[in-house]
Amino acid sequence: MRLFDNGEIDAALTFPGLIDTLDDAFRSDAVLPPRSHYDVKRPDGDPAVLLIMPAWSAPSAEKAYIGTKIVSVFFGNGKRNLPGVMGAYLLMDGNTGQPLAVMDGNRLTLWRTAAASALAARYMASPDASRMLMVGAGSLAPFLVKAHRAVRPLTDIAIWARRPEAAIAVVEELARDGIEARAVTDLEAEARTADIISCATNASEPLIQGKWLKRDAHLDLIGAFTMQMREADAEALNRARVIVDSRKAIDEGGDVAVAIAEGSYSADRIAGTLADLCHGRIAGAAEGGEITLFKSVGASLEDLAAAVAVWEASASA
Repeated sequence: MRLFDNGEIDAALTFPGLIDTLDDAFRSDAVLPPRSHYDVKRPDGDPAVLLIMPAWSAPSAEKAYIGTKIVSVFFGNGKRNLPGVMGAYLLMDGNTGQPLAVMDGNRLTLWRTAAASALAARYMASPDASRMLMVGAGSLAPFLVKAHRAVRPLTDIAIWARRPEAAIAVVEELARDGIEARAVTDLEAEARTADIISCATNASEPLIQGKWLKRDAHLDLIGAFTMQMREADAEALNRARVIVDSRKAIDEGGDVAVAIAEGSYSADRIAGTLADLCHGRIAGAAEGGEITLFKSVGASLEDLAAAVAVWEASASA
């Protein structure tokens, strides 16, 4: 059994390669059991969550895989100078059950989350979208910028964060990869002109107001993964054609689920899922300048597809 660290995962994956891989995966017949979500009580009182996310190839697949991601979310880890989210991915042979590899779950999640958002944008965002606003300056921010650059002709990339120095750090990291971006402080002004707005934050109150969004804008919501978190208000949802990565977004995680629970948005207004887009069952682009919105809560299929891509790339190297 092999162990894959960050560097090996980075060496195996590319954008748009992983985006194409996810497109194929969402059109497959992979099996996606419901993920298990456990609240972990801690003696220090800080909330913690354990997630178990399994998936496996279709039963008829000649080359089959089984994968499971185990993720811990410890909300008090910031004061310990540790990441709040940590995990590992176990990949197994789907025909024999033999363990094949254990991979860094955090790195795999960064790649697949960004790829899923870019895949949605490839179907939904305006083809000539050139201005991107990245809201949040965590570890996911550079991945999201790179992924969206792989599907749209971005020429103006703005980074906003509550701490300006964090936005500057992302700009500097992107510059090392030859990507020009700028740190900004006026969130509303940038949101009003952006073609694509990608949000990956821990916000508990909406950062993006629906009234700010221009016609043809595409809003990518990633960060809010509990019912106590929110990145956009109900007006943004009600103005938009909404696609979710999975039906779990309707009753789990922030934004869409919170708005439904409070009665400010209706579940029957959701246009469909990312799988519906990939299968061609629904159109991605909105009509008449309508805003588009993608809400991601994470799907085990994305992890499986990314892990298999890493494994097969290493096998062929």
